[in-house]
Amino acid sequence: MADATLSTEIQLPDYSGLDNKVADMSEAEFGRKEITIAEQEMPGLVAVREKYGEEQPLKGTRITGSLHMTIQTAVLIESLKALGADVRWASCNIFST
Repeated sequence: MADATLSTEIQLPDYSGLDNKVADMSEAEFGRKEITIAEQEMPGLVAVREKYGEEQPLKGTRITGSLHMTIQTAVLIESLKALGADVRWASCNIFST
């Protein structure tokens, strides 16, 4: 019988020094347009940004999330950032959850 060994070392990519990982930056302009449209459909978040943005009520708060990345999720993340939060987000696959 073959001798099986299990390695306990997992090699992960080094993303230190990167603020984000984007698959295709050529889509940024299209994405920004989509976010602008979504903001029109999410007046509550935009109103909170406008009312409390200067006060930075979430300054010093760290918010981490893992949710399917949609345009609406982007509006939420930008709103949290506008309110002062340090936001880190990991997108997930909708077909695996």
